[in-house]
Amino acid sequence: MHRTTLNRYCTSCVWLAFLLFNLSIAANADTALTLKEALTRTLAKNPQLYQYTFIQEATRAQRQTSALRPALELELAAENFAGSNNNKGFDSAETTLALSSVIELGGKREARLSFADARIIQAEWEKKATTLDVLGELTASYIESLATQANIQLAEESLALSQSLLKTVNTRSNKGATPEAEVMRAQAAVARAEIRLAALVERLERQKVRLARFWGDTTPTFSALEGSLFENETSEGFDQLYARVKTSPAIQVLASEARIKDAEVALARTGGRSDLTWRAGIRRFEETGDSAFTAGLSIPLFSKKRNSGEVKTALANRNAVDYARQDLLLRLHAQLFEAYSLRRQSIAAVNKTENEIIPALENALKLTRKAYENGRYRYLDLIAAQEELLATKQARIDAASTALISQALIEKLSSEALNQ
Repeated sequence: MHRTTLNRYCTSCVWLAFLLFNLSIAANADTALTLKEALTRTLAKNPQLYQYTFIQEATRAQRQTSALRPALELELAAENFAGSNNNKGFDSAETTLALSSVIELGGKREARLSFADARIIQAEWEKKATTLDVLGELTASYIESLATQANIQLAEESLALSQSLLKTVNTRSNKGATPEAEVMRAQAAVARAEIRLAALVERLERQKVRLARFWGDTTPTFSALEGSLFENETSEGFDQLYARVKTSPAIQVLASEARIKDAEVALARTGGRSDLTWRAGIRRFEETGDSAFTAGLSIPLFSKKRNSGEVKTALANRNAVDYARQDLLLRLHAQLFEAYSLRRQSIAAVNKTENEIIPALENALKLTRKAYENGRYRYLDLIAAQEELLATKQARIDAASTALISQALIEKLSSEALNQ
């Protein structure tokens, strides 16, 4: 009896845990995602950004290696043994124990450290530039998803208008004032509106999966997105934005590349200074039992002439970076101006459409519908008025999403938010 009660209790606990787990999933699935939350999750868990942690570790480890001085070498040599006549065996052998190393000249170690430091700085700027690229891509995907949500609302409105029109057409058809063909066309319009709505719902599901992959998830835990497409504020002038672009991470990556090339030039030039190799030891003569010190110093000849090609190569690569920077600035200037102009144009279109065009078309649809019900307008006139209103609202959504995507591009290029 006790065991049966215990089994029932355990079973109840399992079902309770399962229920709580499902409720927690449902609760998470009902939550709305904000852009701030999406950005925070991406910064914390995005695999593309996390790999820079290992890149930075590698560059710091390379600096440790560059800071090492030349190693000491221990050498043991034996001569005049296992020969013939007097040199049989080891009786006449000469053994030498020596210590040797290299004395670096020309600031080679300092040049290696400068090169390693430049690599570390470049890795940091590359991480910042990649972070801006990833967050910019995330923001654009978020805006596209917001636009899909707005399109779903518009599709629901279109379906409601089509259903209402079908009801009106049926009423007139029952009175003999409308041919049966118009009823069939109205039914087809309702079906098309349902298909469009279903397609948009599926598109939003795909976009939510695409958003979740930015922070490493495969299953979205949110059901909707928070935010409005139609909130736009004024921004700084183009000159102020371009001034920030000149100091953005994309430019700093090339600036750090220039520092790396400078360090490579210095390394190539120091390679033209020959290093001294010293050697000191003690030699023992087995035949007499005597010992003596040995010492040596060696230096390569004509190393500067042999290294001139590397110096020229390093200088050419360094000069190429300057022109690459100029080219990048020109391309960023064009991208920034296009985004700036397109954003301004789109905001003006949204405001004009929202304040003037849509109210006029809504009033026109009401008048057309009333006239159709009174038999003064044709079915085609009512359909045209309805489609014109829906197309204008669709254009408003497109213009608003274009303005926000352009704003996201401006923020990525200037590495600063327009609206704090």
